[in-house]
Amino acid sequence: MAVNRAAAWGVHLYTASGLIFALLAAIEICAPHPDARIAFVWLMVAVLIDATDGPLARRFDVKTLVPQIDGRKIDDIVDYLTFTFLPLLLIARMEWVPEPAVLWLAPAMIASVLGFANVAAKDESGGFFLGFPSYWNIVAFYAGIIAQRFGVWPNAFLLLVLAALTVAPIGFIYPNLAPAKWKTLILGGAVLWLVILIAMLWDYPSPPVWLVFVSLIYPAFYTIVSIYEYRRRKAAG
Repeated sequence: MAVNRAAAWGVHLYTASGLIFALLAAIEICAPHPDARIAFVWLMVAVLIDATDGPLARRFDVKTLVPQIDGRKIDDIVDYLTFTFLPLLLIARMEWVPEPAVLWLAPAMIASVLGFANVAAKDESGGFFLGFPSYWNIVAFYAGIIAQRFGVWPNAFLLLVLAALTVAPIGFIYPNLAPAKWKTLILGGAVLWLVILIAMLWDYPSPPVWLVFVSLIYPAFYTIVSIYEYRRRKAAG
């Protein structure tokens, strides 16, 4: 029993370790001459922790063994920093949106707070996030490429649209709890997509155009499958 409880505590500490990489990303973002690639590396590590701590928490039954610690709250704090606040701060710091940056970033930050505070935002029984699931780290990654090729105004429009979708009544598949028929494709595709994003960092923010288009296949697939499955679930009642 003591070993199991120690393992459960280890899972909580593992989740909380995302804060270390949040701090490293923040230090890079606030540097006199920030390198967005380094910040993205730290944010990617935080994503890997977030992607694996849920299954570990269920495996070691942390809710039962360490009930006094709310792992969901730790997860939400780390996620807001690494999925929302820091990526949006990076967009502002790198000047990837028109000035004043707060005009375009504040709606995303506020919408994400409402999303994180919404008790129905994570429908674990159904396997969905409600609304755009605050993947602002991914938005920031592509915002750098967009700003480099097309200027900053497309990013302003993109941020406002996604902020609205964050509080919209639409569903996106929760990858770790995806329907069985899609789970292998969604999780396997996510791993492959991460490899592609890492490859893009080499020439970031001007990776080869063909590689950018290849990298967009997985987000398009994930979005289409999410819309299809959510509509099917709503129709079934």
